[in-house]
Amino acid sequence: MDVNVKLGRFLNIPIGLNKSWFLIFAFLTWSLASGYFPGTVSGYSTISFWFLGAISSILFFGSVLAHELGHSVIALRNGIPVRSITLFIFGGVAQIEREPQTPGAEFRIAIAGPITSLVLAVLFWTISILGASTPFLAAPSLWLARTNFILAIFNMIPGFPLDGGRVLRALVWKLSDNMILATKVASIAGQIVAFSFIGLGIFSLFSGNFSNGIWLALIGVFLNNAAASSYSNAKLEHSLKDVTVEQVMSTRIPHISSLMSLERLVNDYVLPFNQRAFIVTENNVAKGLMTVQDLSEIPRRKWPFMSVGQVMEPLDRSVEVAPGTKLVEAMKTIQQINAHNIAVINQGQVVGTISQDDVNRYLNLKSKLSTR
Repeated sequence: MDVNVKLGRFLNIPIGLNKSWFLIFAFLTWSLASGYFPGTVSGYSTISFWFLGAISSILFFGSVLAHELGHSVIALRNGIPVRSITLFIFGGVAQIEREPQTPGAEFRIAIAGPITSLVLAVLFWTISILGASTPFLAAPSLWLARTNFILAIFNMIPGFPLDGGRVLRALVWKLSDNMILATKVASIAGQIVAFSFIGLGIFSLFSGNFSNGIWLALIGVFLNNAAASSYSNAKLEHSLKDVTVEQVMSTRIPHISSLMSLERLVNDYVLPFNQRAFIVTENNVAKGLMTVQDLSEIPRRKWPFMSVGQVMEPLDRSVEVAPGTKLVEAMKTIQQINAHNIAVINQGQVVGTISQDDVNRYLNLKSKLSTR
């Protein structure tokens, strides 16, 4: 999930907004200001209703953030780093670095979010009761209480990637002692839930409720894609759990001078040999890494006048991994920084590079051998 606006860090976890969040924030604020609050609270101006709508929307997404932080705190306590938390059109997502290693950890991480939402529901309900004599306070508090309760219940639907699906996976995992089987069961359940939402959306469309129908169908499509992706990722991670970077990395990486022009690089190496990564040297000492991806960012008219050294990624600033690093961890690093190649360093020396292409070749070869 791309982060378009960075909000800061909490517990050293980067928190940000995807651009789709602004759409749902605007829609929710408009819906509350023009529909819910005017029908619930009387005697206030239009500006007051818009103010209530905006504040309630902010508090709602604050609740979503608290929900994701609930997952994140428990993940950290179980030794699992959290890459980021992103708020987007369908709520929020906490991206953890790796899958839990035990069904117990999976259960604790999954259930923490809904519990957080239930606690917030009780808190806002209490505020609405205590502030019953002040409608300006009671109305948004009651709405937030109901919304957090619905958020908790919705997330406990037993299908991937919802929290209830992860609880289901934890239970099946515990009973079967088979994480892949548990993931498959939870993913199938998630797809059933997704198609149910799509079906409800289509029914709503034909019933004349256009906006609800579109919304339900979009949620269904999102859940279906996420469920299928979760299963594929878990299966891939399981199949590669014992594979290291050393087994997959490219070792025949040409060494080129930092003084070489980009045009010569293309004509002498890239086009004739389809070479895509290079170790850049100065006085026979490795100084950087150069890839075709870096080259593609430079306008072609500048190739004759720019050197490799001006474009390369210096080793002291580039992301690197060791040969013994688990391949799954290296893959996540590549995806996280959106890099094509990263350097493999052993005792201060560049011994190769690892890229998504290397991983794909390994997987294709493994697949062909397993079918024979």
